[in-house]
Amino acid sequence: MSSFFTVEKIILAKKITMKFKFRALLFTIAFTAISGVMYTASAQTKKAPAKKAPAGKSSAADIAAGQDLISKSDCLTCHKLDVKIIGPAYKDVAAKYKPTDANVALLAKKVLEGGSGVWGAVPMSAHPNLSTADAKKMVRYILSVK
Repeated sequence: MSSFFTVEKIILAKKITMKFKFRALLFTIAFTAISGVMYTASAQTKKAPAKKAPAGKSSAADIAAGQDLISKSDCLTCHKLDVKIIGPAYKDVAAKYKPTDANVALLAKKVLEGGSGVWGAVPMSAHPNLSTADAKKMVRYILSVK
């Protein structure tokens, strides 16, 4: 009798192992499919690079792209065009900073890494998922607002 129970335990252990392997396989397939969809979607949204504007000047295409990126991001939760909400209004930022390449780089870094203290005690959250190029386009749009 004892050998029967041992065989039964082995069979049960194999069934559990098979269930685990099956679930792991399903998880892997689902994760791969989701990753592929996300990669495909992000690859389709990339556009050919626009012509660069002279140093210190923003091209109309960069400004329009920056406005579009802001409209699709969480920026408008804390910022508005001409009204201070949690963070400063875009017009106030544009009044404080001239649209130089150095200021664009400085502000793009703040967008990517977050920051606090310049406009008040409430910190701006970091946006590490943005590319540096997209952050610069967003800043160029903000600095173009008058």
